[in-house]
Amino acid sequence: MNDDTLDNIHQQTSKISWRELARFFAGGKVLLVDKNLSLVEVAAAVSSDNTQVVSQWVNANQLAAVSDEQAIDWQQKDEFLWAVVTAPWVLVQLINR
Repeated sequence: MNDDTLDNIHQQTSKISWRELARFFAGGKVLLVDKNLSLVEVAAAVSSDNTQVVSQWVNANQLAAVSDEQAIDWQQKDEFLWAVVTAPWVLVQLINR
């Protein structure tokens, strides 16, 4: 992945409240990226259909659908997350505090 692509994806990331993402969750379109991975690099791999790398993350539970329990917790806490869209997915990651 070249630097221009990564920079472009980075510019598309934003902090967003879970409440604004809930409708995408309801449609099964929100994936949680492990805190030890780069949200930008994961988005790049997903958007370029790099199935080998993405499969490794999925198998290691580093990229997964947001669970109902997690969604409820975030809703109750009014959680804010980092997010980026790689259609049809919305990738999210917890904000380091």
